[in-house]
Amino acid sequence: MTTAAPAPSSRDLPHPVREEIRLEGVLHALSDPMRLQVVRELAAVSDELSCSHFDLPVTKSTTTHHFRVLRESGVIRQVYWGTAKMNGLRRDDLDDLFPGLLDSVLTAAASQAVRLGGVTVR
Repeated sequence: MTTAAPAPSSRDLPHPVREEIRLEGVLHALSDPMRLQVVRELAAVSDELSCSHFDLPVTKSTTTHHFRVLRESGVIRQVYWGTAKMNGLRRDDLDDLFPGLLDSVLTAAASQAVRLGGVTVR
């Protein structure tokens, strides 16, 4: 007797598997200042944060777009916990695929923020 796998929930979000993550997509996702801010905040806490945690100076629909780009490029993983959409950095996948890339980008972003007097990460 075989058991059927549970049907995917309408709330399941598509994510690329590790082998599908492409450098071009990751670099594109990290090239936007709002998306880079999200990644910096996630890297600083090493935990999952809800979408509502992020105070981005853009509309809700634009924020949704930024999270979708990060998810579809493989930079973050999004899952629902009750009514909250939680976001986690896919650091292990990125570090395995592109050693040193994430740390270099985060270091450069922090240096730029200091140089420009920009936003600091919480």
